[in-house]
Amino acid sequence: MDNLYTVGDYLLDRLSFSGISELFGVPGDYNLQFLDSVISHQEITWVGCTNELNAAYGADGYARTKGIAALLTTFGVGELSALNGIAGSYAEYVPVIHIVGAPPLSAQRKGELLHHTLGDGDFSHFMRMSQPVSVALGSLTPENALTEIDRVIEEVIYTSRPGYLLLPSDVAAMPVSTRAHAVPARQPTFSAASLEAFVAAADAQLRRAGRVALLADFLAERFDVKAALEHWMEDVPLAHSTLLMGKGLFNEQQPNFAGTYSGAASAASTKEAIEGADVVITVGVKFTDTITAGFTQQLPAEKCIDLQLFSARVGNQIFHQLPIAKTVSVLHRLTAELASLWPPYAVKRTTLPQPADDSLDQYAFWQQIQAFLRPGDVLVAEQGTSCFGAAALTLPQDCQFVVQPLWGSIGFTLPAAFGVQIAVPDRRVVLLIGDGSAQLTLQGLGAAIRYGLPPVIFVINNEGYTVERAIHGETQRYNDIAQWNWTQFPAAFGGKNVFSARADTPQALKAAIEQASAKRRMAWIEVMLPKMDIPELLDSVTKSLAKRNSGQ
Repeated sequence: MDNLYTVGDYLLDRLSFSGISELFGVPGDYNLQFLDSVISHQEITWVGCTNELNAAYGADGYARTKGIAALLTTFGVGELSALNGIAGSYAEYVPVIHIVGAPPLSAQRKGELLHHTLGDGDFSHFMRMSQPVSVALGSLTPENALTEIDRVIEEVIYTSRPGYLLLPSDVAAMPVSTRAHAVPARQPTFSAASLEAFVAAADAQLRRAGRVALLADFLAERFDVKAALEHWMEDVPLAHSTLLMGKGLFNEQQPNFAGTYSGAASAASTKEAIEGADVVITVGVKFTDTITAGFTQQLPAEKCIDLQLFSARVGNQIFHQLPIAKTVSVLHRLTAELASLWPPYAVKRTTLPQPADDSLDQYAFWQQIQAFLRPGDVLVAEQGTSCFGAAALTLPQDCQFVVQPLWGSIGFTLPAAFGVQIAVPDRRVVLLIGDGSAQLTLQGLGAAIRYGLPPVIFVINNEGYTVERAIHGETQRYNDIAQWNWTQFPAAFGGKNVFSARADTPQALKAAIEQASAKRRMAWIEVMLPKMDIPELLDSVTKSLAKRNSGQ
């Protein structure tokens, strides 16, 4: 019996063939037998997390770095705890396969009143709850298990969004005669006629332009055109930029990189480089409220050539059945042919503002972070002062940037950084997180210590929810939090070799950073910043949110 090849084995092999080598989650009695298969699998490593929400965040961070992830929870109590993390993955196009260990199908068909259910004999409630944040759902039975596993995984990969598999314990153990194998990725529909019409329209638009710029965002990275975009910008000297969600798409050391575009809140030079162009090519862009300072972008459709995942637009003309990889390729070729028509444009680089005095504030903090970063780092920045301050950084070459400004679930980044470090153990992961956010998911620190991970973590202590104070209720106690002894947490979680420090002056921060850089190990640095000291971009964003939330 031990040599039987089961549905569970088939699922694990399909995960492995899809590029997954770790499975995040929390054990529960409905998934324990399947977990035995996980532990004995030659290619999949179990990564136990402190709770299901952190596991979902960890899988999300892993998928943003490695391309796809998998999560295992138990029925009802476990899967619902993870649902917030899965919703964030859905909103931001992160492919996570959520496997739910369920009661045996034999008990489900009898309608037994089991634990972790609502006590009504209906075992489909929670799958229905997951439907709005899953691109595909499969409830596995002896008849459909293999085809449903293949279908859901294929859809997750094709759409870069989460999928859901309900795996009853008896179905997982069921023997099957068919072994899993690698499946070629599904290719999007392509229309040669549509491409020909698009190229003609784009050519006419570009020939009329005196200056052309390019603006890209996160969907370009999710759908694997990052390398193509970098090559394009190296080959054709266009001013180019990203929005906050897509920061890190380009080599920001290139002279034509114009900084992070944020609508009216952009640096003047960035705004001019993008909005001042006659034609703007937008690639994988979604204009959301927080990254545009409340939809303040001035990029009318008439002056844009917009490349989306499976379609393109030139002005107000829309062309369907065009995969983004194809349109990026043809526009690269077209702009290279037409580049001599456009005079060179010198991008003015914006530098970080200098601190006004010798105190530790936002200006002093970001100056030191800029100097601390090095090529190849993965910078993970929490929603709030962290990510909006980091928007002004000029990233070193090959530096990845992980943020969650659309879903914006505070606390996301601590367990997400754990997932990132699992995915790329040889790279340095740098986490920037506020004290309010860290209180939500601090158990993730214990998981990172358990697995001996070496991220460098900066906890920004500004005495509570500063981003919320800036939106509304600056002095209200609902924006206050308990004041914890942050530097003691690594030891409390068993971190014997963790460097822990507290910095309340620029000199103390510099000393802590030097010690954190001296040896590859986990570093935990509490940074004391003024309560209402916020980056300029966040000031613009919070003012916009305050107006919109009040109905203005």
